[in-house]
Amino acid sequence: MPKNTPIIHSLLDTDLYKFTMLQVVLHQFPASHGEYEFKCRNRPGTPLSLLRKQLEAQLDFLCQLRFAQDELAYLRGLRFIKSDFVDYLELFHLQRRFIAVEEEGEQLTIRIKGPLVQAMFFEIFVLAIVNELYFRRLDSDEVRAEGLRRLDAKIATLQRFQQEEAASQRFPLLIADFGTRRRFSRDWHEHVVERLNGALPEIFRGTSNVYLARKLGITPIGTMAHEFFQAFQALGVRLRDFQKAALESWVQEYRGDLGIALTDVVGMDAFLADFDLYFAKLFDGLRHDSGDPYAWGEKAIRHYRKLRIDPSSKMLTFSDGLSIDSALALHRHFSPTIQVSFGIGTHFTNDMGLEPLQIVIKLVSCNDQPVAKLSDSPGKTMCSDETFLAYLRQVFKVGNS
Repeated sequence: MPKNTPIIHSLLDTDLYKFTMLQVVLHQFPASHGEYEFKCRNRPGTPLSLLRKQLEAQLDFLCQLRFAQDELAYLRGLRFIKSDFVDYLELFHLQRRFIAVEEEGEQLTIRIKGPLVQAMFFEIFVLAIVNELYFRRLDSDEVRAEGLRRLDAKIATLQRFQQEEAASQRFPLLIADFGTRRRFSRDWHEHVVERLNGALPEIFRGTSNVYLARKLGITPIGTMAHEFFQAFQALGVRLRDFQKAALESWVQEYRGDLGIALTDVVGMDAFLADFDLYFAKLFDGLRHDSGDPYAWGEKAIRHYRKLRIDPSSKMLTFSDGLSIDSALALHRHFSPTIQVSFGIGTHFTNDMGLEPLQIVIKLVSCNDQPVAKLSDSPGKTMCSDETFLAYLRQVFKVGNS
């Protein structure tokens, strides 16, 4: 592919939760500002700094995109998207001045700073662009052939499960694609989703990617990300109450739709302390994104039982670095008790025999105040202000991670 070919062709080519979070921001705190920072957690084989010029050009392309009328009509057809939000998107485009790219040794420094209604929307596009630029140098017929071989093996494993085990399971195996941000390339991502959708009709339940959901006629999937909760650490509520404020905000916006809550912004124990009977009844289930998934799931089940809620009426969604094998093991463990589903990312969209990039973009401040995520996994905590991080740990009685 020529170097200057745009990677992002449509503003729908992002995860659904960007739209669902952006709608809440527009309706409930439209004047808020945010700052995001890029981080690579592993050491790439090729310095990311070499991608700077190409990345700058891709950002120029990205910021020229607008929503087409047929794309807006699709969004209008999603029952949880409100018409005034679509009217806003008709005028929307990303502003280039809110994102800056620099080289720092062999690393890339990417900072996004501006109104949350702008800054929040850059993340998935930027991560997908960086990934595709990086892997273009490694793309070959041999790499693609290996990717196909691995994809065929995954599909065969899931088909075998469906034939041999599904009938004996209390709840069905449900798997979705969550792989936009770390995909090998845009065209490979589409090929993977199309294959999964065609080969696994009972198992494959959709994709987080709105563009592919629309194009392939499948379900777009997603609710909220860490940044949504983090923003409430700086939105004028008492810090101890930020999780409750975020959950209440979501309930008021969606009133029963999009009912899977993320749990690990300050750790599962601190989350459950705030997830009382009111929220446990209003939300359909919980999403796991860090820490031991078995320990997390058992805590969730105990919590529902403590509240006298039948766990079988709820859903646990797992989305932390899953493979087919780990998803099947989790399903076998939990499906006798509670409904389970799985969002699989890199293992679907960038399993080519090459080492994937471990890149993230995280919200580090909102309204000029530091915010943080206290992950259940060591190394996933990200904050630019150690004093605030220590205070957050103290407030929620969370150890170092």
